[in-house]
Amino acid sequence: MNHNHGHHAASTAGAPPAPTHDHHHGHKGAEAAVAAPAVQRLDLPVSGMSCASCANMIERALAKAPGVSGANVNFATKTATVHYDAAATSPAKLVETVRDVGYEAKLPSPRRPAAGANVAHSSHHDHSHHGTGGDEHAEHMHVNADEQRTLLWKVIVGTVLSIPVLVIAMSHGAIEALNKPWINWLQLALTTPVMFWCGAQFFRSAWKGLKHFRANMDSLVAMGTGAAYLYSVAATIWPGFFAAAQVNDGMQHGAPMVPVYYEAAAAIIVLILVGKLLEAKATGRTGAAIQRLLGLQARTARVIRAGVEQDIPVEQVLVGDAVIVRPGEKIPVDGRIENGSTSVDESMLTGESVPVEKHAGDPVFGATINGTGAIRFTATKVGEDTALQQIVRLVQEAQGSKAPIARLADRISGVFTPAVLVIAAVTFVVWFAISPPEIRLNMALLTSVSVLIIACPCALGLATPTAIMVGTGRGAEHGILIKGGEALETAHKLSAIILDKTGTITRGKPALTDVRVLPGFDEPSFLRLVASAERRSEHPLADAIVRGTAERGIQLSEPSSFNAVVGHGIEATVDGHSVLAGKRQLLAQRGIDTAPLEPIAKELAAAGKTPMYAAIDGKAAGLVAVADPIKPSSRAAIARLQGMGLRVAMITGDNAHTAGAVAAQVGLPPELVFAEVLPEHKAEHVRKLQSQGLAVGMVGDGINDAPALAQADVGLAMGTGTDVAIEAADITILSGDLNAIPESIALSRATMRTIRQNLFWAFIYNVVGIPIAAGVLYPATGWLLSPIIASGAMAFSSVSVVLNSLRLRRTPLGTGS
Repeated sequence: MNHNHGHHAASTAGAPPAPTHDHHHGHKGAEAAVAAPAVQRLDLPVSGMSCASCANMIERALAKAPGVSGANVNFATKTATVHYDAAATSPAKLVETVRDVGYEAKLPSPRRPAAGANVAHSSHHDHSHHGTGGDEHAEHMHVNADEQRTLLWKVIVGTVLSIPVLVIAMSHGAIEALNKPWINWLQLALTTPVMFWCGAQFFRSAWKGLKHFRANMDSLVAMGTGAAYLYSVAATIWPGFFAAAQVNDGMQHGAPMVPVYYEAAAAIIVLILVGKLLEAKATGRTGAAIQRLLGLQARTARVIRAGVEQDIPVEQVLVGDAVIVRPGEKIPVDGRIENGSTSVDESMLTGESVPVEKHAGDPVFGATINGTGAIRFTATKVGEDTALQQIVRLVQEAQGSKAPIARLADRISGVFTPAVLVIAAVTFVVWFAISPPEIRLNMALLTSVSVLIIACPCALGLATPTAIMVGTGRGAEHGILIKGGEALETAHKLSAIILDKTGTITRGKPALTDVRVLPGFDEPSFLRLVASAERRSEHPLADAIVRGTAERGIQLSEPSSFNAVVGHGIEATVDGHSVLAGKRQLLAQRGIDTAPLEPIAKELAAAGKTPMYAAIDGKAAGLVAVADPIKPSSRAAIARLQGMGLRVAMITGDNAHTAGAVAAQVGLPPELVFAEVLPEHKAEHVRKLQSQGLAVGMVGDGINDAPALAQADVGLAMGTGTDVAIEAADITILSGDLNAIPESIALSRATMRTIRQNLFWAFIYNVVGIPIAAGVLYPATGWLLSPIIASGAMAFSSVSVVLNSLRLRRTPLGTGS
């Protein structure tokens, strides 16, 4: 019936993604044959990482390990991907390398070879050590869920314990009931669990960094909160000693009352844990795409063994098995049809909505859905060699190859933390040397602790997460779901956008577009007869014709006879008229002259439409055309993206003719149209643009887009598409409206502007406050920045950062500024 489309789909989908050694070994062509036995890939799950600089530390250690040719640690997926020489090192040694740096790694479960694979085939999978099976991903998701639960409990406990401490601190002696000698001991009791249970991870991470002479965000948190806590503990135990410094000589109930800073320590830890919890929720979804892909696979297969039909688990299917698939069933593995004809829904592989006609000798792929006919095929690829499993691997590898974004705050803290430590140490030494002997220790302690407290990164810790929280919330109001801060951070850098055609630029569902009749035929009557004949057909094009006729208000009749000619069309009797509809060959076989219809068919095909020939009572009568219509918003959205300075390209598995017609309608230049692209090659087109130094965004809606979405710097999925595409993407457009793509980029640019402003406000207090806390003004003015003022400045910087982030709520998303 669908000649053009069917032929194309069979040709493009006809070759499944061939297993390549490139992904395993990083070599190509002849080199692969030489290097394959030695260079292997290992994906190690790593735990204990708390920031991007942790990932960098592990990556550097692995890269220096003997026998390692390349290492990449992905902070989002908590995975270290290592290419290594098996003759020089082993997976166990690489695990030890990670442990030596202070983090935990474990060997993944070895791959189970596909049942029935030969020995050589099995060894290929065994030496590759990285599991792509469902068990591995289920385990990863379980670990992330446990991490989220632990963080949630820490946030709850920390909040409950911190609130009374904050109330006591903010009262500043105004509440008489709180002016008691034991009040500091109560704060100590409430703050200690927050420090040593809720905040334990920061101190562990800081200690690991210290052992390797590296500072990270956690070093700042541990240093500032530790200084505030230890100073407060000392002031609680020995109040007289601190009062002697005459910085605060107040007396309450006969006991000297000195300032304590428990609230600073507790509040900072809780706030940063909230940020960690939000981050864990965002990154926890990365494994879900692969889980859903694996869920598409058929569970059982009907095979013929020893002449007997039997249902067996899909894992037990062997290469060469004869497999039976009935109408409406899922095809279990890849193979080649021996007998039978059918149409197969391959949209999960090709993204194209029109089913592909299949006959003896044609290939079929696991997890695609059989349509109208029963078929028998020979299994050619099973287990991890199937097209579906290779898409799973491509998604996993694209996710694993993403370098973690080194957050600006982490980079700054790498310099800022050692600088603060040096300033605090110098402050202590100078004041100890120049102060009178009776107060030298007190002055040295107070000034150096003030330096550490004012340097505590409360505002720095809030600068990025608050802007990202408000930015993602703002996006959600506009139907733009942003998976995490990385996507929001990266989208502002995009310089190229690749748009999938089907379901992104177009609606993704065939619709009736044209009805053309020859002289002597009436258009409404012609359409009524053709649509009435088609209503018995299960073909999606038939469904489009029936729907389109109903939308035109034409009443249909019930055919008195009906016959589907598989792969060609249908014949039926409607209201006493014989109706023939389908491919040109069907009419030609019945001796009907189609010459008058040829020019109209060519004109419709040139516009990217699929023409269907129809004859009534043995005479050529006219054509109906079906196409995937362009969304009304597509042309304007593409113009907006081009106006924002982005290079906009289109990619499709469809034929070049249709692709060119669509591109012309939406204003895309021919050189940026990639047609007849197989699923696994979509990710290659993304890589090609990335190799030119472009930051690439990929927009798609089908399972076949998932590897490209994961490979892109930012993957954007249309929410009207498949769950797998949505899970693999960084940003989901709920409405399916292409205008949301320029809006999401505009939002990213506004958010990044806000983050830079926040970092300025977070640091201006440190830059001004640290010299005053160090006592630079004391000799001339007698001013010392007491820790109370230090924590006040810190609070004010935090408030200014939050208020600045809230301004994002009013950001207009209509421009790309």
